[in-house]
Amino acid sequence: MGRKRKGNPVNGWINLDKPLGLTSTQAIGKLRRLYSPQKIGHAGTLDPLATGILPIAMGEATKTIPFIQDAIKTYEFTVTWGQQRSTDDAEGDVIASSDVRPTSEQITNALPAFLGEIEQTPPQFSAIKINGQRAYDLARAGQDVEIKSRKVFIESLDVLDTQTDHATLRMICGKGTYVRSLARDLALSLGTCGYVSMLRRTAVGCFSEKDAISLAILEEMHDSAALGDALLPIESALDDILALPITQQEKALLKNGRALSFVSKTDFHRLDGLDQGTEILATFDNKPVALVILDKAQIKPVRVFNIDNQ
Repeated sequence: MGRKRKGNPVNGWINLDKPLGLTSTQAIGKLRRLYSPQKIGHAGTLDPLATGILPIAMGEATKTIPFIQDAIKTYEFTVTWGQQRSTDDAEGDVIASSDVRPTSEQITNALPAFLGEIEQTPPQFSAIKINGQRAYDLARAGQDVEIKSRKVFIESLDVLDTQTDHATLRMICGKGTYVRSLARDLALSLGTCGYVSMLRRTAVGCFSEKDAISLAILEEMHDSAALGDALLPIESALDDILALPITQQEKALLKNGRALSFVSKTDFHRLDGLDQGTEILATFDNKPVALVILDKAQIKPVRVFNIDNQ
């Protein structure tokens, strides 16, 4: 008999609206203390000075975290002109200054250079690993940190508001894009200095502000019995993945790690529209059973969801 896992069998996603001043790890810790899930993790770190969408997976939903980590993200942020900070946000020390203040037209004209696939160097104070150590740990220890640039993707970048000393923008971007780096580089392109003075993530893939829940409300709910009102299903993270309905017998085989053979003419037609080698969601009675891949005429399990009530 297998060992019984510690914690409560809570399976699903919390679309958390992270408050200011809290790290992503601290947010995880608070939910762990509230609900004692068997497993918990988040999809995409938010800085302490950032607010907004922090999708948190519990239980079997943690198996779908990679799909959200790779998802398109939307940010709204304010760049304050005239100072460069060591952290590229309001937390750091002033390391350079400028009297130049760009106009609204100058800012708008500078944005196209930052669209599409671009080279970007992450901030010195970032979670990038250098020789096994986090860049922010090295930077805080006073060491010079050399971080290589990397390709990132920015889908859109729009000005929402401009004032003399600051501008607020919205950015839709791919995985690994740093808002702080974008603000720093945009300011430099405009002949001045700048840092992020406000940052809010408004969407991560399918998770957005419209169905987010605050930590304060979750703490008021305080127990697993009330969690059902906030818990989103495992498959929330799999909106873009094709689903394959299976039978109860096929479900039993997949849950035991067995592949399904679709060799008969009737079964083979069930594979129409499914691509070889891509992940597919196998479902029974509209509930997730496993993430599988199609290999010729076989369906092979990649991640099986161990949910007792299925």
